[in-house]
Amino acid sequence: MIGGLVILAVIVVLALFVAGMYNRLVTLRNRYKNAFAQIDVQLKRRHDLIPNLVETAKGYLAHERGTLEEVVAARNRAVQAREKAAGNPGEPGAMHDLSQAEGTLTGTLGRLFALAEAYPDLKANQTMAQLMEELTSTENRVAFSRQAFNDAVTSYNTARETFPTVIMANMFGFQAAELFEIQAPEEREAPQVKFT
Repeated sequence: MIGGLVILAVIVVLALFVAGMYNRLVTLRNRYKNAFAQIDVQLKRRHDLIPNLVETAKGYLAHERGTLEEVVAARNRAVQAREKAAGNPGEPGAMHDLSQAEGTLTGTLGRLFALAEAYPDLKANQTMAQLMEELTSTENRVAFSRQAFNDAVTSYNTARETFPTVIMANMFGFQAAELFEIQAPEEREAPQVKFT
């Protein structure tokens, strides 16, 4: 009888231990998904500002249609990549595509801003200046949100890879999550906005 109670107690303790590990992985996974939702909000804001920016610049940059079209195309690719990543935050393919699309968008915006410097009337346009200021503010928010997401992913991946949790993670299908990193060194710079 005492042996049966000891075995039952060991099984209960083991079950509670396993449940605790499982719940911890679920909590950490939900944290990084929530952190990605914050990135998603900021990227959507960024993507929504770009058409207004292009529309404002269009009147001044009539001869620079190619650059404007590149910005619009890069924005559209970034929107698609953001929507794909939002469906499964942390999934390596989606995060890689999002990183590349956002890097390309940052590069084309940088070219647009450099081009805008050559047009004094555009630089003096109040709407353009306001949009560029909002975009710069949004870039800072994206960077902060990306850091929070990467911290949450790192905590999740660390918990998932430590013993004995790694056994539970593999049994229950907890996959490693991908960081949201910038792909190329030149893309690490936020677009510089200077209207002097």
